[in-house]
Amino acid sequence: MAVPKRKKSRSRTHARRSQWKAEVPTLVKTVENGRVTYSVPHRARVVEDSAGTPMFLEYKGRMVADI
Repeated sequence: MAVPKRKKSRSRTHARRSQWKAEVPTLVKTVENGRVTYSVPHRARVVEDSAGTPMFLEYKGRMVADI
């Protein structure tokens, strides 16, 4: 494992860490059966039955996993 030769100052450490920023995820609004849902694009979504219990995961209209 690499070990630094010299101690890194606090100002350098804080300057490097200040570049880490959280991004707001882009949400896609869809309306299904009169119900508005928001989802993250390119992620599997949970398909629920009429009672609201999760049944399986779906991606691009295909079932990808059971819950």
